[in-house]
Amino acid sequence: MRGYFGIGIDGVSKEGNMGNLIRTAHAFGASFAFAVNPKVVAHTGAQVTADFADTSKTHTQIPFYTYDSPEAVEVPHGCKLVGIEITDDAIDLPSFRHPTQAIYVLGSERKSLSDEMVARCDHIIKIPTKFSLNVATAGAIVMYDRLRVLGRYAERPVMAGQEPIERPAHVHGGMFSRLARRAKREADES
Repeated sequence: MRGYFGIGIDGVSKEGNMGNLIRTAHAFGASFAFAVNPKVVAHTGAQVTADFADTSKTHTQIPFYTYDSPEAVEVPHGCKLVGIEITDDAIDLPSFRHPTQAIYVLGSERKSLSDEMVARCDHIIKIPTKFSLNVATAGAIVMYDRLRVLGRYAERPVMAGQEPIERPAHVHGGMFSRLARRAKREADES
């Protein structure tokens, strides 16, 4: 699959959700994961980090960043910041065209995306469900949709039980020589 993506949570407060999200991100091929303004966990006194509840130790496989604020999140040139939030004007996930280079960000468990983060987002999308989902589950659904749409898989059949419809093989252009093209162009002009 071409491009890259990262995923994170704005204001995460539960280490299990952060660990679950980044473990799933690693499984789906994320380039990095992050937390914005992670809260201090009361029973441990520690800040939510990448190693809590992540049995695959994703933080040893892909970078994990912690940012103090939405303004501090680094978005590479050409990359789009995509907020995942239930709002009236959000694009339904099944109708969303995923950017090739994307950073997905979800709101924390008890709150929505911060106003500062929403202001930074290039797109806001939502999963069309009856009510809000667990933050790690919502992230997994978005990553699955990205893989399904951008992954060059066979098309689904028209009817249940039929074989998938294979995509035609990519056709590469033929070989060419820039010198030969230049010589031909010069010959045509004279």
